[in-house]
Amino acid sequence: MKKYVFPLVMSVFVGGLVMISCGKEKPLNSESTDVTTTKDGAKFVLDTLNSKVEWKGYKIFKTENTSHFGNTKFESGDVTIKDGKLESGKFVADMASLSSEDLKEKPEDQAKLEGHLKSADFFDVEKFPAASYEITKVTPMAEGDYNTLFDGNLVIKGISKPTQFKANVSVKGNEVSIFTEPKDVMREDFGVKFQTPAENGVIKNEITLQIRIKALERK
Repeated sequence: MKKYVFPLVMSVFVGGLVMISCGKEKPLNSESTDVTTTKDGAKFVLDTLNSKVEWKGYKIFKTENTSHFGNTKFESGDVTIKDGKLESGKFVADMASLSSEDLKEKPEDQAKLEGHLKSADFFDVEKFPAASYEITKVTPMAEGDYNTLFDGNLVIKGISKPTQFKANVSVKGNEVSIFTEPKDVMREDFGVKFQTPAENGVIKNEITLQIRIKALERK
């Protein structure tokens, strides 16, 4: 029986939260704009129906690149807003919700892939049902397509790694929206080391994650 493997995800979120090379990115004007996160401010609770981590994984087969992509839902999360600015945040992903969107038209193949990704070969969801990302520093960015740089801790399979995301953060009334720049994370750093025989194609170490958040003010 053909066995599908994950080119990856944490995700986030899903390890990944779109998603993280662990190398440091240089924030603009960091000497004057770095903000240490606090819990002081208004709390906004994650809208789990409209928040997710998008992931994309890759396999190299001979000279042909192939990929799978999908998303992982959040089970909980919140952000703190003070004076119209984001102060802190933590997001917890439900790894059992991990899905492969590219195989939606092939339900049998989709079930095989998702089952394999959730097994001990990859994310061992029974043992590690959640992944998370907690913001530890917020740095406004004056240039580029993203207005904020997050420093934080990404946790997958119980392993925590410092991880940066560039993000657009918007605070409008009682709603906060966040979406991050797609970013690579190295799955082997989080103990996701399964590999197929070379003749079946090599699974790349990189997984691309992108986090999309909607949060509503707690009344």
